[in-house]
Amino acid sequence: MKTEGGREPGVDQVDRREAVKLLAAIPIIVSFGSTLTACERAARSARRLSAGDAFQPSFFSAHEYETVRILADQIIPRDERSGSASDAKVPEFIDFMMADADTASEGCAAMRDGLAWMDAESRRRFNRTFAECAESERAALLDDVAWPARARPEMQAGVSFFNSFRDLTASGFWSSEMGVKDLQYLGNAVVPVWKGCPDAALRKLGVHYEDHS
Repeated sequence: MKTEGGREPGVDQVDRREAVKLLAAIPIIVSFGSTLTACERAARSARRLSAGDAFQPSFFSAHEYETVRILADQIIPRDERSGSASDAKVPEFIDFMMADADTASEGCAAMRDGLAWMDAESRRRFNRTFAECAESERAALLDDVAWPARARPEMQAGVSFFNSFRDLTASGFWSSEMGVKDLQYLGNAVVPVWKGCPDAALRKLGVHYEDHS
C-alpha cells in the first residue's frame, strides 16, 4: 500500500508494521460497533486455541473467512521479527468478535457488506474474487482504499470498511501473545540507574540532549 514514489503518507520513516502498531496504541476497539469488553473476550478465546486446531468460524462463511484471513495478512504480513496476523490468530479473533455481537447489528452488517464490496470490486476489475486475485491485484485495490484523504469518492464504501478492518486487525494482533512480544515491551522491570533515552531512539525521534556542562 504505497503512494507515488513508494512512500506511505505520513509514515515516511516507519514501516507498515510500525504504522499499524501506532493504531493499536489508540482507542480503536470500537470498530464495527465492538466494545473493549468484547475485544478482551475475543482475545482470551483466540489465545486459548491450540496451534494445530482446525478452526471452524461461527460467524463467517468459509469464503468470508478466507477473505478475512488474506486481508488481515495484507495488513500485518510475516516479517523477520514475528509472524503474520493469521499466525497470531487474528482471523479467529475477528470471528469471535463478530459472533459475540448481535448478528442483526450494524457492525455485523458492515462487516459482511464490506467483504462483499471487496469481492464486487475485485470482480469488476479482475473478474475474480479478492481471495482469487494475485498479490499485485490485491495490492492495487487496497492502494485505492487504504488512504482516505486521497481516495476517490466512488471508493468511499471500501475506504470505510478497510480502515475499520485495519483497526480491528491491529487490535487482534497486539492483544495476542505474538503481538505483545512484537511490541518488545520492557515494562514492569526495575531500572536501578536511568542512563537516558538510547541514542538510536533519539536519532529516530530527531531530538538530542542539551549539554549544560
